[in-house]
Amino acid sequence: MSTATTDKNQAGTAPGGPAGSGVNFLRVLKSEWIKVTTVPSTVILLAVTVVVMIGLASLAAWGTAQLASDSAPAAGASASAVPGEGGGTTPAVPEGATAPAVPEGATAPAIPEGATAPAEQTAPGVDTQAGPPAADSLVRDIPASGLFFGQLLIASLGVVLIASEWGTGMIRSTFSAVPKRTPALLAKNLIIAVVSFVVGAGAAFISYLIARPILGTADLSLSLGDEGVLASILNTGTCLALIAVFAMAIGTLLRNTAGGVVTAIGIIFVLPLVVQIVSGLADWIPDAARFLPSNAGAQLVSAGPIADGDLTQLQGGLVLAAWAAVLLVASLVATKRRDV
Repeated sequence: MSTATTDKNQAGTAPGGPAGSGVNFLRVLKSEWIKVTTVPSTVILLAVTVVVMIGLASLAAWGTAQLASDSAPAAGASASAVPGEGGGTTPAVPEGATAPAVPEGATAPAIPEGATAPAEQTAPGVDTQAGPPAADSLVRDIPASGLFFGQLLIASLGVVLIASEWGTGMIRSTFSAVPKRTPALLAKNLIIAVVSFVVGAGAAFISYLIARPILGTADLSLSLGDEGVLASILNTGTCLALIAVFAMAIGTLLRNTAGGVVTAIGIIFVLPLVVQIVSGLADWIPDAARFLPSNAGAQLVSAGPIADGDLTQLQGGLVLAAWAAVLLVASLVATKRRDV
């Protein structure tokens, strides 16, 4: 009787039995979330990313406001002296004054037959068509202007979070708890992607709030209703999320923190510079450069007009997502086949 009862109790508490807790994806997610949020260096790096992105966007807003203020007098240059005959200039009529009257008995010079009246002249170098479209495009890109350094920090974090586990040996404990390995890696990628999206979109939105009053000092407006502004803010988060997955996959493949950081930064930042230097060697090089991760990410967050030959926002997002997806699949396959 006692033996049967003991056997029944042991069967009910055996690991993996019906009454056991087991391991599922939600529990793996919770475990990875604890790893990310309880390491002080990770929290500090995320905070630094937000501060740097907001700071750069604020500087961009201030620079744009200064540029608009400095160029304001040039807009009135057409009211100043204009070229006259013989290389001289005709002084403009001061504000509040009237044009000199034609002397009595004199007549205004007649316009020769077949000729037309001279067009209104403006000061040399003043482009009456330039201004608003270019200024609007520059203003709309300000919330996402901190993305460049945001990618640098998030890429480094993505590599460190996974490669450091191989360096410390913690990955053995992780894979002992999750023998299939794939759920653990997917959970890591999902956590860093969500965190990066919140950091990127949040920093871009705060940058937007700070930029508005700065731009207002130069009578420049910025609104979420402006074309492409809201999409640019959200896509800033999307871009950082894809960069995080991209970098974590590199860290998983290399299993080395220093090597992973150098490789990720090299592909994102150094490779475009090299391609730009050698772009004159062949016609296909500039075309291929559009599909680099950094260039695709720049198009993803762009709120201005698209130049001829450049990728659209959707195309840029798809290209960057393809980079992240291919490397993620490669890292999952390599981790399943290689020893820890």
